[in-house]
Amino acid sequence: MKKSFQLNLLTVTISSLLLYGCGDAETTIIEKDPIIVIDEDDDHDDHDHDDDDHADDEYTIESMGRLAILSGDSNEAAIVDLDDNELLDTFSLIHDSNSLTASADFRFAIVASRSNDYVGFIDGGMWREDHVAHLHDYEQAPEMNHLELTGSRPTHIVKHDGHTAVFYDGDADTSTPAAVQVLSDTDISTEITDIPTLNYTTNMHGVAEPMGEYLLSTVRRDDAESTSAAKILPDQVAVYHLHDDEYEQEQVLDVLCPDLHGAAQNGHYVMFGCADGILAAHAHDDEYEAEKILNIASLDGLRIGSIYGHEESETFIGVASGHEAGEAILIKIDPENSEMEALEWQPEIDASPVSYAFAYEGEAFLVLDSKGFLNILTAHDHDGEVHWELAGSVDISEEDVSTMPEGMSFSMTVAQNDHYVYVSDPIAQHVLQVHVDDMEIEGDIELDFAPASITWLGIAEEGHEEDHDH
Repeated sequence: MKKSFQLNLLTVTISSLLLYGCGDAETTIIEKDPIIVIDEDDDHDDHDHDDDDHADDEYTIESMGRLAILSGDSNEAAIVDLDDNELLDTFSLIHDSNSLTASADFRFAIVASRSNDYVGFIDGGMWREDHVAHLHDYEQAPEMNHLELTGSRPTHIVKHDGHTAVFYDGDADTSTPAAVQVLSDTDISTEITDIPTLNYTTNMHGVAEPMGEYLLSTVRRDDAESTSAAKILPDQVAVYHLHDDEYEQEQVLDVLCPDLHGAAQNGHYVMFGCADGILAAHAHDDEYEAEKILNIASLDGLRIGSIYGHEESETFIGVASGHEAGEAILIKIDPENSEMEALEWQPEIDASPVSYAFAYEGEAFLVLDSKGFLNILTAHDHDGEVHWELAGSVDISEEDVSTMPEGMSFSMTVAQNDHYVYVSDPIAQHVLQVHVDDMEIEGDIELDFAPASITWLGIAEEGHEEDHDH
């Protein structure tokens, strides 16, 4: 049964939680039942923790999570409760050109404006803490976090294993070097002042992958030594170790990666896209080893510039841009066997992929295209090899796709606690809830604005983390 409701960003505003104050603006609140907060100060001694399962039940929350939605009509963001499809709040943003993603533990919506050197955070209001004897969940109203990052041109935001890495490209025109900052959700909630940072001496369009106390991040050599045709692109990867809030270089991987772009990991391997193949790195004893998986002939001179990985998937999916605008070639990358091959299924020529993602447990790979189809690929083991095949497609739009607002597209986000994907449609101005396994639309969140981007927030189940360059 479909659920729907009407959201109005113009009638629901909040002044005290804005990134910047709005003076004497009148506040109108839509009535909603009070949000239950599970308090950390509860008397834990009154409970019996002998049964770990029952102890966890006392402090955990059953919830589908929340959805952060960027408006394409204004510089506002909305937070929606997915349990009852209620609008919880809207937030006015400083800038009107933003990207949206979730933090490492999915508590915060990260709003980045590359052209304005800005990264901000909206607290979605749901998170989990490990109290050793039990897991403790919290639920409160969303609010704007006061932490703001202001590095030069924040571009790639990558999350893995509880850490979010923000890569700042820097600016050649102002001689501003690149940098990386790494934060946990706890760092964001406490509005940390000493952020672990890697400072470069030159600008580059790079990417960093966090690995606990380590960081695998790109290196751009000087123009005389570089193998990259585009001088802003790096061509090597180095291993950095955190010491006193600063990352120090410990190792430079000896495999070159010309025109490096795109990265992902699955917990065992960290992959980087190169002009001539894939650089696959993994930890061995006390250091990292790397090898090159060379491009296959069917790529015909193209390079894999985007990579997607998942904790539960042994193989990665790479995307190589085609010779024609909007064309893409999907590649399965198998680091264990140092192989890659083109998937048997490829997007239709007249349908440009606009978004990719692994599903909740990594058993499916999702491709959302410009024609309004959600294509669901599933992995099958055949003679010891993983093969990805099209399981089905869901038509998510009844609209004329030629009427898509200029500069906008369909977008999607994957729930991290169940088998759902949420797909936004700027033409119809709604967000659909799609069950991945059943390949059916089960919910419809109606909006009165065109959604530009969406991201899932909430309490994620552990061990189902997806990783890709953003």
